[in-house]
Amino acid sequence: MRDIRYTSSPLLASKTPVWRSKFIVAMLALAFIGLTARAAYVQVFGNAFFQRQGEVRFARTLEMPASRGRIFDRNGLLLASSVVAPSIWAIPEDVDRNPAKLQQLAKLLGMPLADLNKRLSNEDKTFVWLKRQVDEPVAKQIAELKIAGIYQRKEYKRRYPEGEAATHVVGFANVENKGLEGAELSFEKQLAGKPGSRRVIKDRLGRVVEAVGDEVPPVDGQDIQLSIDSKVQFFAYQKLRDAVTANKAKSGSVVVLDAQTGEVLALANYPSYSPDNRRNLSGAQLRNIAVTDTFEPGSIMKPITVAMALEAGKVTPQTSIPTAPGFYKLDKFTIRDTRNHGTLTVEGVVQKSSNVGSLKIAQRLSAQDMWETYAALGYGRKPDLAFPGAATGRVRHWKSWKPVEQATMSYGYGLSASLFQMAHSYTVFSHDGAIIPATLLKAPEGAEVQGVRVFSEKNARAVRKMLEMAAGPGGTGQRAQTVGYSVGGKSGTARKQQGKGYAANKYRAWFAGMAPIDKPRVIVAVMVDEPSNGVYYGGAVAAPVFSEVVQQTLRIMGVQPDMAVKPAIVAEQVEESF
Repeated sequence: MRDIRYTSSPLLASKTPVWRSKFIVAMLALAFIGLTARAAYVQVFGNAFFQRQGEVRFARTLEMPASRGRIFDRNGLLLASSVVAPSIWAIPEDVDRNPAKLQQLAKLLGMPLADLNKRLSNEDKTFVWLKRQVDEPVAKQIAELKIAGIYQRKEYKRRYPEGEAATHVVGFANVENKGLEGAELSFEKQLAGKPGSRRVIKDRLGRVVEAVGDEVPPVDGQDIQLSIDSKVQFFAYQKLRDAVTANKAKSGSVVVLDAQTGEVLALANYPSYSPDNRRNLSGAQLRNIAVTDTFEPGSIMKPITVAMALEAGKVTPQTSIPTAPGFYKLDKFTIRDTRNHGTLTVEGVVQKSSNVGSLKIAQRLSAQDMWETYAALGYGRKPDLAFPGAATGRVRHWKSWKPVEQATMSYGYGLSASLFQMAHSYTVFSHDGAIIPATLLKAPEGAEVQGVRVFSEKNARAVRKMLEMAAGPGGTGQRAQTVGYSVGGKSGTARKQQGKGYAANKYRAWFAGMAPIDKPRVIVAVMVDEPSNGVYYGGAVAAPVFSEVVQQTLRIMGVQPDMAVKPAIVAEQVEESF
């Protein structure tokens, strides 16, 4: 090769302009200044902004769920509690699509493989729930599969040991642990607690690589103790279910109150549902109809009408009331009894359940006095009961009453109330003339109950005697009698409204009463809707349920029997006016 002397090259011998060198040095200096300024901005002046941007991309606040408070009955038995139930989620783009493992996963999740693949094909490639709140053994098996991209989150699931017997009063919470019905909703604030939190740094796979900041521990919800007695609740539900089934009825309800404290011992409805399986439920199935639905009470209101007249001094228990010939014409309407009872005493009006007798007693009262008494007993206003959806009922203002409306209200038509309102109003008789507040929470031991006086003690006891007669020989509620305990109560049979009138063959059968009659300890109200097995009178359909529930409840409460033997009552078909 030819020898080349680079040092003698003409290019090297040429002189470089000085400005070019200065320009290059200046550019390098500016670059270093720019880098220094950028570093200063990132590290000092704009530090907060870049930290926020980093947190948005990698920092997360993890919620630490609080355990929901437990619900107990009055004796400390569990009605609702929370158990750990992990939820399964995935990052779809990171999931190992091994067919065999996915088939096992789908089986553990209780879903077809096609449904699992559909979820993993979700548009959001970074997060998808596969199944919320699985049992811990299932979660453990899923973890043992070690499928990449499948993760678990600790959550809590509610359990309801009493099942469908108590579901209408206890209610339920959803998958987010929020109360939706019953006591779960009423006492949401106390039960919910407060979730905790912690700040962490996650990598792109969603794994926690570093904890940052202080951890805020969760505050578990408070436990609550209801006034419900789970044994009474179950027995009332069982007997109600049997009655609804035997009478081929549409539905039924039972309310049991402590006659001296106002505590709710049972609120049962049938049909019911399992709180652990709520698929395909309708709003009608979810309602606690004993509290949320209103109806015309029928003859259950007659003792209240009599009590008003006694208090006003218009009648005495022995005042004679002519009811012949068994009907009464008022304006364009004819009000009838089922038969001609002739002349009855005021006691006999209640015992025989005479509509004509009731309206003639009401005619001696002013509309204003009747309306004010209804309001004092809780009719036409929302009950002071911590329960969602408690119905107000309807009692129109007295100024708009017509004579025929005042007459029909005396025997329970023209106004509406829930079964709970009817049972609660009867505390005015059990508590010697003072109506007491009702409560769904257990009352403190020895707490004094303050009632509001409506009737005198003398008149309240007089009506109790009439209720005893109505449930005894010659009364409409003979089948309410129990073994060992004296009872008093009033049956009712009300036609159901249909359009602007009443259905010809649809009824509601009622019975409300108390026991023991001299010093009542329990009030029970029963409603059976649309019995259709040939018998529909309250004394034949609802009274037997009352009898069984009263007897069992008093035994559970440890109340001593006040009668040696069951009264010899001859079973007879007694018709009621409605």
